[in-house]
Amino acid sequence: MSAAGFGFVYGLTARTTGGFSPVEAVAMSLIAFAGAAQFATIGYVVAGISWPVIALLTFLLNARHVLYSAALAPWFAGRPFGERAVAAQLLTDESFALSTAHFRRLGRFDGFGYWYAAIACTLIPWNLATLAGVTIGAAIVDPARLGIDVIFPAAMAGLAVLLMSGRREVVAAIAGAMIGIGVTLALSTTFGVIAGGVLGPLVGLLVPKATSDELAPVGGETTGQLYAMPDEPAECP
Repeated sequence: MSAAGFGFVYGLTARTTGGFSPVEAVAMSLIAFAGAAQFATIGYVVAGISWPVIALLTFLLNARHVLYSAALAPWFAGRPFGERAVAAQLLTDESFALSTAHFRRLGRFDGFGYWYAAIACTLIPWNLATLAGVTIGAAIVDPARLGIDVIFPAAMAGLAVLLMSGRREVVAAIAGAMIGIGVTLALSTTFGVIAGGVLGPLVGLLVPKATSDELAPVGGETTGQLYAMPDEPAECP
C-alpha cells in the first residue's frame, strides 16, 4: 500500500533529517495526519522557520483538501455532523481517491467503503510505517539508494488514474502536473502543489461537458447502471 511506503519514508526523514524523536514523529502522524505537509514541516523546521510561518505554509499546502471535501460533500449529504467531522480528519489523498472511485462504482454512498479506505488502507499502515521509519532510520542513511524516494510521486500518479472517468479528468491531471512541476522549479514545492491542485481542475473545467465523454459522472445513475451488481443472479444454462 502506498500509505505504508510513504509513511516509512516520512518516519525515516523525520528521524535522520529533522532530528525528530520517535514520539514526536509518531505524534505528528496521529494528530496532523497530513502526508505532504508533514514532509514540508520537516524542511521548515530544519530551515529554522518560525512556527507561525510554518502553520501558514502548511495550511496553504493542504488547501487542496477544500476541493476534496467539496467533491465528497454530495456523497455525505444527510450524514450526522460527528461522522462528517471524523471523516474530514481522516481525509487524505489516498482515502479521497479510493472512496470516490468506490462511490462512483456503486452509484451511492457507502460508509464502510470510506472508513475502510481511510482507516485500514491509510491511517493504520501510515502510522505503523512511520514508527518503523523512525526506529530503523539510523540504519538507512540515504533513501534514494533504495529507490524509496519515488514512492510519493508514483503513488499520486496511481491515485490520479482512479479518478479519471473522462476527458475533463485527463486534462485536469496533465495540466495540474505540468503547472505543479513548473511552479515547483520556479518557486518551491509548496507553491507548486497549491498551483497544480487549484489550476489543474480549473483547466479541466474548460473542456465542454458535452464532449467530456465522462463514463461515470459523480452521483449519476450511469455509474450504477454500469457497475452495480444485478438484483437477480443470472440463471446457469
